[in-house]
Amino acid sequence: MSDVFIYPQAVCIAGVDEVGRGPLVGAVVTAAVILDPANPIKGLADSKKLSEKRREALYIEIKEKALAWSLGRAEPHEIDELNILHATMLAMQRAVAGLGVTPDMVLIDGNRCPKLPMASQAVVKGDSKVAEISAASILAKVTRDREMVELDLQFPEYGFAKHKGYPTPVHLESLARLGATAHHRRSFAPVKRALGLA
Repeated sequence: MSDVFIYPQAVCIAGVDEVGRGPLVGAVVTAAVILDPANPIKGLADSKKLSEKRREALYIEIKEKALAWSLGRAEPHEIDELNILHATMLAMQRAVAGLGVTPDMVLIDGNRCPKLPMASQAVVKGDSKVAEISAASILAKVTRDREMVELDLQFPEYGFAKHKGYPTPVHLESLARLGATAHHRRSFAPVKRALGLA
């Protein structure tokens, strides 16, 4: 963990993070995690900075050791209806609501918080400062990456397993050539162009 983060006064803290705001396809996935102080997990860090193998190992360990964890999501049609920011906030609300233990404080990665029934605080670069947020980022990323691998089996010509739905040159080329799948976000400019809606 970089930069010492001063935790707010709270008895039970949940960390929340999202994965998948930038991709052109699939859900935005969020996670909420309450860690067990009596059962620490070594090596928590921003999920993007960990190898896939390390993320997978931590994913299992977090699920086993956390006091509570929950996933939330917003589907492509919700992203198109609400916009990506509001859909992400909704997915975060769903993750917190799904926790089996109610936190009295929620730390959210980023610069804004969704409306929640308890106190919350946004932490910029929280995934590298706050263990609870790091754990949430790992659960969310592994979950979404696995969904992209599944989608790749259905649509192998798009390369979802490699680029995870992000607008890489390969993805943009296949989108232009093949058009959009039902899983693409129609409100995103490259998808609009591929569908002739721009």
